[in-house]
Amino acid sequence: MSALFSDGKIGGLDLENRIVVSPMCQYSAIEGTAQPWHLIHIGNLMMSGAGLVIMEATAVEDIGRGTLGCLGIYSDENEKALAELVAEAKKLSAAKLGIQLTHTGRKAATRTIPDRWRGEPLPMDEGAWKPVAPSPIGFDQHWQVPEELDEVGMLRIIKAFARSAKRADRAGFDLVEIHGAHGYLIHNFMSPLSNKRLDKWGGSLENRMRFALEVVRAVRAVWPKEKAFGFRVNSTDWHPDGFSLDDAVVFAKELERAGLDYVVMSAGNIAPGISIPPAAPGHQVPFATSIKKNTGLAAMAVGMIGRFDQAESIIANDEADFVALARPMLDNPRWGIHAAAALGADIAYPPQYIRVRPNNWLGFIYVHPEARPPASKLQLDRPPSVAWDRPKGA
Repeated sequence: MSALFSDGKIGGLDLENRIVVSPMCQYSAIEGTAQPWHLIHIGNLMMSGAGLVIMEATAVEDIGRGTLGCLGIYSDENEKALAELVAEAKKLSAAKLGIQLTHTGRKAATRTIPDRWRGEPLPMDEGAWKPVAPSPIGFDQHWQVPEELDEVGMLRIIKAFARSAKRADRAGFDLVEIHGAHGYLIHNFMSPLSNKRLDKWGGSLENRMRFALEVVRAVRAVWPKEKAFGFRVNSTDWHPDGFSLDDAVVFAKELERAGLDYVVMSAGNIAPGISIPPAAPGHQVPFATSIKKNTGLAAMAVGMIGRFDQAESIIANDEADFVALARPMLDNPRWGIHAAAALGADIAYPPQYIRVRPNNWLGFIYVHPEARPPASKLQLDRPPSVAWDRPKGA
């Protein structure tokens, strides 16, 4: 039996397998509101064979968006569009649907695609706004210097996370994940490279974790216990003076005490110019393994996980509880279905696509040799000479 296709559980949420589609920004919203593209994108991924799909990083206030095209969940219009998307997407499969809540902090107000997007700051005369951060330190020398948050501003954002979580619940999402990595606001507070405060919100690790934990507690207070609640953690800044894996383990233990169900262990992106180890397949999986060894939280592994046998091995060897894929799913939105074929697992197919199920289509092994099923599994459901029944008069 395939470990990757064994049943999974996150908190009170039952999942059909251990495959997760990571959040991926689409830069296609208008005033934070989801557009038809978002339903096409998410609907496609709901038919990927994954047990869980997580909606892209979604801002909790307008100035928390990374770009003018980023998704939001801070207005009634935002909420209505997402509720409609969730209702339609859930008709497509048994996959569960989550959402990631974020505030991009000092990395806000950047260019969007296709407008010369290269992670560059948006000029003020093109619609940019003033970013906020724990300290007035720009992401890079050409980026805006952010406004330093006072406690009033911090409280506003903490409440915004809670309000957005309420909206996500009403919209019908099964899971909420807080984005605390990749150089965004919560990560800005936790990293000593971007947090130079001298008050109770900076300095020691305990103080630097304070803002993140206040956000977590505010969301925990309003998010239903029967739904799943998680956090994307930055495992390391890849810098000797930055946030470290040891810090991440301490933080994960605090998340467990606060009532979270899972963590996603990512890394990097706190600042440009930091030397990081060369990326390699599964290079961030050990971060998830560290959390499994030190906490009772479910751990999701990320980072160049793309081969079926690789994903199977991660779960089978208990290196992580789930594998979360991003670009491999964009590249192949049937990744989970093909993985099931390769690993000999039985999986539901969209009825409209039944013609390309491996045991219905002998051409499958020629088009997808990497997903060639075990020989014993490659059988036709019917004799090849028997035609499909046709409606009368056809």
